[in-house]
Amino acid sequence: RARVDLAADFHGRPFADVLIEPTRIYVKPLLALMRAMPVKGMAHITGGGLVENVPRILPEHLVARLDASAWTMPALFRLLQEEGNVAAAEMHRTFNCGIGMTVVVPPTAVNQAVRTLQAEGETVHVIGEVRTGNGGVVLAP
Repeated sequence: RARVDLAADFHGRPFADVLIEPTRIYVKPLLALMRAMPVKGMAHITGGGLVENVPRILPEHLVARLDASAWTMPALFRLLQEEGNVAAAEMHRTFNCGIGMTVVVPPTAVNQAVRTLQAEGETVHVIGEVRTGNGGVVLAP
């Protein structure tokens, strides 16, 4: 069994600090967004990952089509995937893989939503779209 040095440097931080980083709370940026435009849905991506949390905010006749290449998975998740030999589908079912919050806005409001959230200090990725379908999430690699 390999031993892990929790004090070891991991991308400029002690590995232990990276492992126990608390869940981000997005209240202030989301309130600013909701003041700026109509928001159709929000999902905080915690346990259950993208594929279990996003469908909870969509009616059954819609599907979220997400593009996993639209963002870079953080180093911790890449390490867990590689060292644990975890399939990509399982990673996205279990972890947020770097997407802590998803927000659904009308297509015409995407650029404004990005600007508003960036002005609030958030890193923003447009990761997909909502279409007519039979529910759930389709995640492209």
